[in-house]
Amino acid sequence: MARTESNMLPLETQAPDFNLIDTISEKKLSLNDLKGNKATVIMFICNHCPFVIHVNKEIVHLANDYKDKGVEFIAISSNDVENYPQDAPHLMKQNAIEHHFSFPYLYDETQEVARDYDAACTPDFYIFDTDLLLKYRGQLDDSRPGNGIPVTGKDMRNALDTILQGNTISRVQKPSIGCNIKWKS
Repeated sequence: MARTESNMLPLETQAPDFNLIDTISEKKLSLNDLKGNKATVIMFICNHCPFVIHVNKEIVHLANDYKDKGVEFIAISSNDVENYPQDAPHLMKQNAIEHHFSFPYLYDETQEVARDYDAACTPDFYIFDTDLLLKYRGQLDDSRPGNGIPVTGKDMRNALDTILQGNTISRVQKPSIGCNIKWKS
């Protein structure tokens, strides 16, 4: 299991716009369509990565816990489906239904959005404020497959709570670790 760290996009970066197919609704959706009133969480995930499988339940809990607080969650898969067919859009939809995703699961076929966000791994998490300025990027929490630490979403929960309280998030943030994004050749 390869361990790739996130690239840590500079804080205060404006969220790059996108217009992608949601594999659940099968509609094209933009960042503007999906952004939250208070914050927007963008997650680069996929179906097959053991790091994502390890945290799927918690990201669903997080989305459900913060939805009524003005926070929207957006999942994006940018993997090369030719070489990783388990990440194909029809299987993304199936995965979203099985895990009860309450958020869109978008397919980045060209991988342009992953490049715009400088995404490196799955999972890779970004939290933007109401003005779509990056306030947090990094790990969900310290749990990894096999390390025995419970999955709590602590780091992201702290970041979201801080944003919702109108306070400044610490600039000291730990990168996410996961499988590398499967880039097309």
